[in-house]
Amino acid sequence: MALNELKSVTAGQETLPAVSIGQWRHKHVLDLDDFSREEINLIFEITDAMVEVLSRDVKKVPTLRGKTIATMFYEPSTRTRASFELAAKYLGADTVSLDAAKSSVAKGESLVDSLRTLQALEVDAIIMRHPCSGAPYIAAQNLEISIINAGDGCHAHPSQGLLDLYTMKKHLKDLGGKKVVLVGDIMHSRVARSNIWGSRGFGVKLILCAPPTLIPHGLKQMLVECGLDHVAIEHNLDKAIEHADIVMPLRLQKERQQSGLISSIRTYIRQYQVNSERLERANPGVLIMHPGPMNEGIEISHEVAYSSRSLIEQQVTYGVAVRMALLYLIAGGKNR
Repeated sequence: MALNELKSVTAGQETLPAVSIGQWRHKHVLDLDDFSREEINLIFEITDAMVEVLSRDVKKVPTLRGKTIATMFYEPSTRTRASFELAAKYLGADTVSLDAAKSSVAKGESLVDSLRTLQALEVDAIIMRHPCSGAPYIAAQNLEISIINAGDGCHAHPSQGLLDLYTMKKHLKDLGGKKVVLVGDIMHSRVARSNIWGSRGFGVKLILCAPPTLIPHGLKQMLVECGLDHVAIEHNLDKAIEHADIVMPLRLQKERQQSGLISSIRTYIRQYQVNSERLERANPGVLIMHPGPMNEGIEISHEVAYSSRSLIEQQVTYGVAVRMALLYLIAGGKNR
């Protein structure tokens, strides 16, 4: 397909709406720090077309027919892995799904050798998750094919950052001046990092709220040095949540509960759980998001998670459409 246009293509009676894609310069999707606002808006324009495809009875177009997309996950995943695999299949691609625990990795094969094996099998792109921060960058440096980072350690989760921002835009329209609160384990959250980079340039006021022990050392200085003046840090959730338009709690991982970074789970719940009482401080139309999986009763109450203001299930649906857009741009939207 031509680089300057996402053309209508036919699958029986189904077509993919034509969307102008302009210039796309990315071979890989490793994080959002090198994406401009214009490029993110391009992804969202294509995502709109993919949402329309997902609304059909037959959720399939042949846009990536003849392409092969591989997933290589070194960590457990439900939402991300399933949505990438569904995204590839809905676009007509073949998929190869490898579980690192059952692959030659278990026999001592290195990351690069495993990925080079996939490249030798002539896959068109690899979607990878790895517990070590920076692993997708090593892959990108050593392979000729495209790499999409599905989460690396505590570093980045770009597709999650994109689907979070897309969800916000779909429900709030103009994000200028909107207050978004991320609350929880900021220190170990790759989701928080990708949201920080992805939201810059959109006029969002992003508040990071956590106990001091769950805020990365030197974060405030880094925000200044990187010109991320749309981000602020607040330790008091009651204060942070005042006049908020969106509140997104982050999962408190069990290892953080046992590592001494919080005094007790009971104290954390009392000070940082997003519940109905606390949301009374926010704007009347405040919306709730969560990247999943949720620890109900810890970072978020059950009644809030399943209330009418919750966008959590919508995030999952939009996640497939966003990943369809990324796969199109990476595997099908460029001249080869």
